[in-house]
Amino acid sequence: MSVPDESLRIRVPRWAAILLAGVTILLVPWILYLTFTLPSRHVTFHYDVAWVGFDVALTASFTATAWATLRGSQWLVPLAAVTGTMLCCDAWFDVVTSHTGSELLEAGLEAALAEVPLAAICGLVVYDAETFLAATVTRFRRDA
Repeated sequence: MSVPDESLRIRVPRWAAILLAGVTILLVPWILYLTFTLPSRHVTFHYDVAWVGFDVALTASFTATAWATLRGSQWLVPLAAVTGTMLCCDAWFDVVTSHTGSELLEAGLEAALAEVPLAAICGLVVYDAETFLAATVTRFRRDA
């Protein structure tokens, strides 16, 4: 793997890296705590509202990503990244919250045939847009 050109590197304040690393470290004991304290079964109110709200947000994300794609907008990369991430979350929670049998089979098929492939396409959009941007910026800097 090649080292990116220093002129293309995104400059972020050092405190941001320290903050993110700190959160990473704090999440480990939190995950262990949850592993041993959360019940494996939990009945909740507004389960339907949570899923419908998530699907409304996913629809908005798809709409914004499609718009950015058609317009060639600079927002394409972050929107495709958000949409792909939401699709992966949707697949994960569909599968792990499904009952056994036909419900689990349906969630698994939906994840395998729709959500994960669409997330991969979003990832490809992000990868290709990033590659194009890096190549273009480098070329213009050399020509200048």
